[in-house]
Amino acid sequence: MASSHTVLMRLVASAYSVAQKAGTIIRRVLAEGDLGIVEKTCPTDLQTKADRLAQMSVCSSLARKFPKLTIIGEEDLPSEEVDQELIEDGQWEEILKQPCPSQYSAIKEEDLVVWVDPLDGTKEYTEGLLDNVTVLIGIAYEGRAIAGVINQPYYNYQAGPDAVLGRTIWGVLGLGAFGFQLKEAPAGKHIITTTRSHGSKLVMDCVAAMNPDDVLRVGGAGNKIIQLIEGKASAYVFASPGCKKWDTCAPEVILHAVGGKLTDIHGNALQYNKEVKHMNSAGVLATLRNHNYYASRVPESVKSALVP
Repeated sequence: MASSHTVLMRLVASAYSVAQKAGTIIRRVLAEGDLGIVEKTCPTDLQTKADRLAQMSVCSSLARKFPKLTIIGEEDLPSEEVDQELIEDGQWEEILKQPCPSQYSAIKEEDLVVWVDPLDGTKEYTEGLLDNVTVLIGIAYEGRAIAGVINQPYYNYQAGPDAVLGRTIWGVLGLGAFGFQLKEAPAGKHIITTTRSHGSKLVMDCVAAMNPDDVLRVGGAGNKIIQLIEGKASAYVFASPGCKKWDTCAPEVILHAVGGKLTDIHGNALQYNKEVKHMNSAGVLATLRNHNYYASRVPESVKSALVP
C-alpha cells in the first residue's frame, strides 16, 4: 500500500520513473530527427521539442499524482491538455524499500517545492554532445534541497550500437546517493569543470585563480556534478549569474549526500523556496572535497561583481 510510505519517498520513487520517461522522450525526439529548435534569449539559450515534451511529461505526471506540490519548470509553456502518452504513473519500487530519514517523515505534500530542468545541456544536445545531457528533478523543503533525481538519457552511448542507454542517479539527504560509483579526483590535482557555451571574462578570471592543472569545458550543471562524484573533476566553478535553481537543486542533493558541497561564489548556501528568484545570481562553486581551498581562491573582483 502506497499509504504506508512517506510523501517524500513516494515522490522520489515517482520522480525516478518520471525522469526515466523524460529520458526516453529525449532519445525519441533526437531519433526522429526534428528537434524543433527555438532561440529563447540568445543563440546559446535554446529550447527544443524534447525540452517541451519532457517538461510536459515530468510536470504533468508529478502534478497528477501529487496535486498539492509546487512544481517550477524551466520552460515557460502554455497550459494545455497533455497527451496521455506523456504521462508516467509508475514508481521505482527499490526506493520505497528504503527508510525515509526521520527528519523528513512528517513532511506534507504542500510543503515541498520541485525544481525541474527537463533537458539540461540543450545546446550540447543539438550538437550531438549527448553525454552532457541530463534530466533534473530536485525536491526542496523549507528552502533547502533535500532529494533529487538525475537521469542521463545517453549514458553509455559511445559503447556501441548494442549498448543499453541511460542511467538514473538519485539521492536523499540523510540516506545517501545511489546509481553511480563514487570516485575522487586525483589527490593534489586541481581539475576545474566549467561552462562550455556560457563563458565570460569573469568566468575565466575565476577559473584561472584556482591555479588549475586542467580545465574541462562541458555543458550541463547535472553533467558537471557527475564529473565531481565520478572523479573526473575536483571543482565546478561558474562565476556567472547564468545558472538557475532548476540547474542546481537535484545535483546539489547528490553532491551533498556523498559529503560534497555546493554554494554560490561567496560560499553561501542556495535557497530553493518557491518565492526565491530563479537565477543563481552569485554563481556556483561545487566540490566533492576541499571546498574551502577553492572558495578562498575566488578573486575579490569576482565576488564584488556577483551579488547574491
